[in-house]
Amino acid sequence: MRGNPVPLGFVFRSRAKEEKAPADKAPVTDSKQTRDPQAKKGRPTPKRSEAQSQRRSVANTPMTRKDASKRQRDERRVQMERQRQALAGGDERYLPARDKGPVRKFARDHVDARFNVAEFFLPMAVIILALSLVKTTSLQNIALLLWLVVIVMIVLDSILSGFRLRKRLNERFPDQNKKGAVAYALMRSLQMRRFRLPKAQVKRGERP
Repeated sequence: MRGNPVPLGFVFRSRAKEEKAPADKAPVTDSKQTRDPQAKKGRPTPKRSEAQSQRRSVANTPMTRKDASKRQRDERRVQMERQRQALAGGDERYLPARDKGPVRKFARDHVDARFNVAEFFLPMAVIILALSLVKTTSLQNIALLLWLVVIVMIVLDSILSGFRLRKRLNERFPDQNKKGAVAYALMRSLQMRRFRLPKAQVKRGERP
């Protein structure tokens, strides 16, 4: 059969166009294409000063647990030293929480300004114990009687002191929390004056 001859140029030109078409139709991505300034970013770009400060903070942060624990020990040591000085001098800024506040200070001054029977308990206990060790019935009876007298005197003096302190606290601090102040003062009265912490700030007989 003889048909119409097909030109060779048409065949090669069509094949070349078909091979070239996918490349021409492929989406063109330009890496230098400018982004719409109104479009949202994934995250804000930090300024140079902020980035430098972040790098410095990371560099200054202790990288090991040993360094962190050492810093905590140093801070705790400084705090304990401040509390020790405050207990000796009465500086309210660094006192422990149980000793802070005007109510607790007034309770301390109330105890330190008077003679308390309880503060002499330790020396009296030593004397009574020495008497009780003597192999004499009369002295042992005296020691037992002294024990009873001392205990009764301490109880009565503590009740009287607590009653007076509560009355004065209500007069001086009517609107402040006074919970535990009386018990705090009575525990302080059990200690000898020179061993009390914070140190006494008033003299005997001085009215706080």
